[in-house]
Amino acid sequence: MEREEIERRLREARRAVLGTVDGDGQPHLVPIVFALWGKGLYTAVDGKPKTTRRLRRLDNIAANPRVSVLVDHYEDDWSRLWWIRADGQAVVREWADVPDGARRALTGKYPAYAAAPPPGPVIAVAIDRIASWSAS
Repeated sequence: MEREEIERRLREARRAVLGTVDGDGQPHLVPIVFALWGKGLYTAVDGKPKTTRRLRRLDNIAANPRVSVLVDHYEDDWSRLWWIRADGQAVVREWADVPDGARRALTGKYPAYAAAPPPGPVIAVAIDRIASWSAS
Protein backbone atom coordinates (compact mmCIF):
# COMPACT_ATOMS: atom_id res chain seq x y z
CA MET A 1 0.00 0.00 0.00
CA GLU A 2 1.20 3.50 -0.72
CA ARG A 3 1.77 5.95 2.13
CA GLU A 4 -1.26 8.13 1.26
CA GLU A 5 -3.53 5.08 1.21
CA ILE A 6 -2.17 3.85 4.56
CA GLU A 7 -2.77 7.26 6.15
CA ARG A 8 -6.29 7.49 4.70
CA ARG A 9 -7.23 4.05 5.99
CA LEU A 10 -5.79 4.80 9.43
CA ARG A 11 -7.68 8.10 9.64
CA GLU A 12 -10.95 6.49 8.55
CA ALA A 13 -10.71 3.38 10.75
CA ARG A 14 -13.12 3.43 13.69
CA ARG A 15 -11.36 0.85 15.87
CA ALA A 16 -8.06 -0.94 16.27
CA VAL A 17 -6.32 -3.40 18.58
CA LEU A 18 -3.58 -2.19 20.93
CA GLY A 19 -0.84 -4.68 21.74
CA THR A 20 1.32 -4.21 24.82
CA VAL A 21 3.76 -6.46 26.65
CA ASP A 22 4.25 -6.65 30.41
CA GLY A 23 7.56 -6.76 32.26
CA ASP A 24 7.63 -10.57 32.00
CA GLY A 25 7.08 -10.54 28.23
CA GLN A 26 3.41 -11.55 28.34
CA PRO A 27 1.41 -9.98 25.49
CA HIS A 28 -1.88 -8.20 26.07
CA LEU A 29 -4.38 -7.12 23.38
CA VAL A 30 -7.32 -4.77 23.79
CA PRO A 31 -9.67 -3.12 21.28
CA ILE A 32 -9.40 0.67 21.17
CA VAL A 33 -10.72 3.75 19.43
CA PHE A 34 -8.04 6.17 18.31
CA ALA A 35 -7.14 9.22 16.27
CA LEU A 36 -4.04 10.25 14.37
CA TRP A 37 -2.53 13.66 14.94
CA GLY A 38 0.84 14.82 13.76
CA LYS A 39 3.18 11.83 13.76
CA GLY A 40 1.34 10.14 16.60
CA LEU A 41 -1.62 8.01 17.44
CA TYR A 42 -3.79 8.79 20.47
CA THR A 43 -6.22 6.61 22.40
CA ALA A 44 -7.94 7.48 25.64
CA VAL A 45 -9.17 5.56 28.64
CA ASP A 46 -12.80 6.50 28.38
CA GLY A 47 -15.85 6.32 30.61
CA LYS A 48 -17.21 2.97 29.40
CA PRO A 49 -17.66 0.59 32.35
CA LYS A 50 -14.49 -1.23 33.36
CA THR A 51 -13.84 -3.66 36.18
CA THR A 52 -11.00 -1.41 37.42
CA ARG A 53 -9.39 1.92 36.57
CA ARG A 54 -5.96 0.29 37.00
CA LEU A 55 -5.72 -1.10 33.50
CA ARG A 56 -3.17 -3.65 32.42
CA ARG A 57 -2.36 -1.68 29.25
CA LEU A 58 -1.22 1.27 31.37
CA ASP A 59 0.89 -0.92 33.66
CA ASN A 60 2.39 -2.64 30.62
CA ILE A 61 3.37 0.66 29.00
CA ALA A 62 5.06 1.70 32.25
CA ALA A 63 7.06 -1.55 32.16
CA ASN A 64 7.69 -1.61 28.39
CA PRO A 65 6.70 1.40 26.26
CA ARG A 66 6.95 -0.50 22.93
CA VAL A 67 3.46 -1.05 21.51
CA SER A 68 1.75 -2.11 18.30
CA VAL A 69 -1.61 -0.94 16.99
CA LEU A 70 -3.36 -3.11 14.39
CA VAL A 71 -6.13 -1.91 12.10
CA ASP A 72 -7.64 -4.47 9.77
CA HIS A 73 -10.48 -4.96 7.34
CA TYR A 74 -12.23 -8.28 6.80
CA GLU A 75 -14.81 -9.32 4.22
CA ASP A 76 -15.88 -12.70 2.93
CA ASP A 77 -14.50 -11.50 -0.40
CA TRP A 78 -10.86 -12.15 0.49
CA SER A 79 -9.62 -10.02 -2.37
CA ARG A 80 -10.63 -6.99 -0.25
CA LEU A 81 -8.70 -7.90 2.93
CA TRP A 82 -6.07 -5.56 4.36
CA TRP A 83 -4.24 -4.70 7.56
CA ILE A 84 -1.99 -1.95 8.85
CA ARG A 85 0.25 -2.19 11.92
CA ALA A 86 1.74 0.91 13.55
CA ASP A 87 4.60 0.25 15.97
CA GLY A 88 6.03 2.82 18.33
CA GLN A 89 6.87 4.16 21.76
CA ALA A 90 3.93 4.92 24.04
CA VAL A 91 3.61 7.35 26.90
CA VAL A 92 0.66 7.82 29.21
CA ARG A 93 -0.54 11.40 29.71
CA GLU A 94 -3.45 13.06 31.43
CA TRP A 95 -6.11 14.55 29.12
CA ALA A 96 -5.08 18.11 30.05
CA ASP A 97 -1.46 17.36 29.05
CA VAL A 98 -2.34 16.14 25.55
CA PRO A 99 -1.84 18.67 22.72
CA ASP A 100 -5.03 20.51 21.71
CA GLY A 101 -4.80 19.12 18.17
CA ALA A 102 -4.77 15.53 19.42
CA ARG A 103 -7.73 16.18 21.74
CA ARG A 104 -9.63 17.76 18.85
CA ALA A 105 -8.79 14.77 16.63
CA LEU A 106 -10.31 12.38 19.20
CA THR A 107 -13.39 14.47 19.99
CA GLY A 108 -13.95 15.20 16.29
CA LYS A 109 -13.79 11.55 15.30
CA TYR A 110 -16.03 10.11 18.03
CA PRO A 111 -19.33 11.84 18.91
CA ALA A 112 -19.34 10.26 22.38
CA TYR A 113 -16.05 12.03 23.12
CA ALA A 114 -17.39 15.35 21.81
CA ALA A 115 -20.31 15.08 24.25
CA ALA A 116 -18.12 13.96 27.17
CA PRO A 117 -14.32 14.04 26.80
CA PRO A 118 -12.60 10.94 28.20
CA PRO A 119 -11.96 11.17 31.96
CA GLY A 120 -8.99 8.85 32.04
CA PRO A 121 -5.44 9.05 30.81
CA VAL A 122 -4.45 9.13 27.16
CA ILE A 123 -1.94 6.81 25.52
CA ALA A 124 0.17 8.73 23.00
CA VAL A 125 2.09 6.56 20.54
CA ALA A 126 5.03 8.04 18.64
CA ILE A 127 4.88 5.89 15.51
CA ASP A 128 8.29 4.79 14.26
CA ARG A 129 7.33 1.95 11.91
CA ILE A 130 4.31 1.09 9.79
CA ALA A 131 3.80 -2.28 8.11
CA SER A 132 0.85 -3.08 5.85
CA TRP A 133 -0.62 -5.71 3.59
CA SER A 134 -3.48 -5.69 1.11
CA ALA A 135 -4.90 -8.53 -0.94
CA SER A 136 -5.50 -6.25 -3.88
